[in-house]
Amino acid sequence: MEFNIAKGLEYTATEVVTKENTASKYGSGLVDVFATPAMVGLMENACMNAVLPSLPDGFNTVGIEICVKHTKATPMGMKVFSKATLTEVDGKRLVFEVVAWDDEAEIGRGTHTRFIIDSKKFMEKLAKK
Repeated sequence: MEFNIAKGLEYTATEVVTKENTASKYGSGLVDVFATPAMVGLMENACMNAVLPSLPDGFNTVGIEICVKHTKATPMGMKVFSKATLTEVDGKRLVFEVVAWDDEAEIGRGTHTRFIIDSKKFMEKLAKK
């Protein structure tokens, strides 16, 4: 199946830093600041939502590679944002530029690759594992 997905698609995801998405809660650190795994999740969410409206019913994407730097800490109570921009389409492989920031400054950036899947077939194959 061919997919008609155009480079340049964008989406911005937002969340507030709470105890649930801190480094101390994730176990990735011992302080109550926005966790790197939470930033990665926010970036992946932005990528997924950038292309989801362009996919046929029953199709979705899964993350297969991420390369990011988390450069600044964000305290609890502050909003964080992540913008995903689709920069490359190669069949089912999609590459995004991702940038994250809080109310004051950029906190991270990098690239994320996702792969288009047929959700039903994907889950059927996984059930055989």
